[in-house]
Amino acid sequence: MVRVTNGAGIQRSEGEAVSLLVLWDIDHTLVDTRGVGRELWAEAFEEVTGQPMREQAKIDGSTEPVILRETLELHGLPDNRALFEEFAQALGAAHVRRAAELRERGHALPGAPLLLAALAAHREVTQTVMTGNVRAAAEVKLMAFGLDQHIDLTIGAFGEDADERPQLVRTALQRAQVPSEDAVLVGDTPYDVAGGLSCGVRVIGVATGRTSASDLRAAGATEVVEDLTDTGRMLKLLMR
Repeated sequence: MVRVTNGAGIQRSEGEAVSLLVLWDIDHTLVDTRGVGRELWAEAFEEVTGQPMREQAKIDGSTEPVILRETLELHGLPDNRALFEEFAQALGAAHVRRAAELRERGHALPGAPLLLAALAAHREVTQTVMTGNVRAAAEVKLMAFGLDQHIDLTIGAFGEDADERPQLVRTALQRAQVPSEDAVLVGDTPYDVAGGLSCGVRVIGVATGRTSASDLRAAGATEVVEDLTDTGRMLKLLMR
């Protein structure tokens, strides 16, 4: 039987069916950069615009192209795709340069490493990301806290792929070749919830960010948890 290896080093049989695709948000769902992320963002912003970042647009649930566009507007600067692409490269490079600092100051959220490992033990489960981060930054954040080994980034969706969450979810589903009814999304904002539901994907809201459990329920999350620490319960919710 032929084995194929994905970008996370996960081996599957060629043609082996995936019965569950788990789409992870990253920031405040799996990791907390404890302010390092904003510093790297400001560093990249100044590099590509020549101006220090005086303020940053709202980031919760937004994608990097939207955050950049709105932050440029706050500074009276024009936006274009070429500038975003230059910014994405600068932001990724900044994450690579300061990966050790990110690891020292930030952390994986409680329960995340154990839960990803537990899911990886089920061969019919594939894990990837649906994130507003540019890919290079996402890779560094996951690697910094040892979360990358169970996640297949080759089928993920990133800030370079779309401005809005619904399109990111659709992109990940298309890359994984998995129907929406065989996927579940885990995220910490109403934008994650809306993105998943718009594509017919179950959503588990996790109240580890700035959105409360009650607000995640109000947004329509299929299930809501306070955090990822109860591995047994999370496996039941994800794999039901």
